[in-house]
Amino acid sequence: MKLKVITVLFLVLGLNAKGQTAFDIASSSKDWNLVLKDKGTKEWTKNWTLDGKFASVENSQKGMHFIAGPELRKDAHHAVLWTKESYDGDIKIEYDYTRTDNENRWVNILYIQATGDGEGEYETDIAKWAKLREVPAMKTYFENMNALHISYAAFGNEGDGTFYVRARRYPKPNNKSFDITRISPSYDQKGYFKSGQTYHITVVKADSRLSFKMESKDGEEFFTWDLSKVEPMTSGRIGLRHMYGRSAIYRNFKVYTK
Repeated sequence: MKLKVITVLFLVLGLNAKGQTAFDIASSSKDWNLVLKDKGTKEWTKNWTLDGKFASVENSQKGMHFIAGPELRKDAHHAVLWTKESYDGDIKIEYDYTRTDNENRWVNILYIQATGDGEGEYETDIAKWAKLREVPAMKTYFENMNALHISYAAFGNEGDGTFYVRARRYPKPNNKSFDITRISPSYDQKGYFKSGQTYHITVVKADSRLSFKMESKDGEEFFTWDLSKVEPMTSGRIGLRHMYGRSAIYRNFKVYTK
């Protein structure tokens, strides 16, 4: 039994190392074109729109401080920032992230190439149904959008010490559990983000692989997911979700495509 566990562990580590090599090659490619650059120090409404009645965004020399509503377990206090532009094809996203809350519950989410599912009022262009997201309930997004999702700086809802990094593919089919959206593997008890510490985040979606890298003075951690069996995302907006009670400063936000 121990030998089997060790063998599986080495296989996982080997696949992750292989994935990081592919990530490093893809990330450093000279084919990337910079299509968005936002230092976060100037008026945020130039590049972003906001879902959430009780959220706020403040620009300063430190960056763009994005703050969700304070009342917990009330959907109106969630918040999502969306890029005004949509981005096609392979995509690389980089930014500096500094958590400013002290919560040990709830999650931050990065949405990648989000569109509406095209059914009824949920048009492909999500800007056309922004009013339906003034109360940004989670299910409005995962039931009615096509998007990739990465949970990070993410904690279990009970404050029991659980934290993780996970990827998902929307939408959730009707009458199915939310778990069906999850893309393996789930990185449980990995990727801890300390409050007040700055992390450089790099995300690459290319060649049927999604990768997420976090770097700080403590070192780096790397996470990767195989998208070869996942319906591909080809175009859409980028979104930043904070669940109620969560806040962070974003600086030097960059998007590249090719």
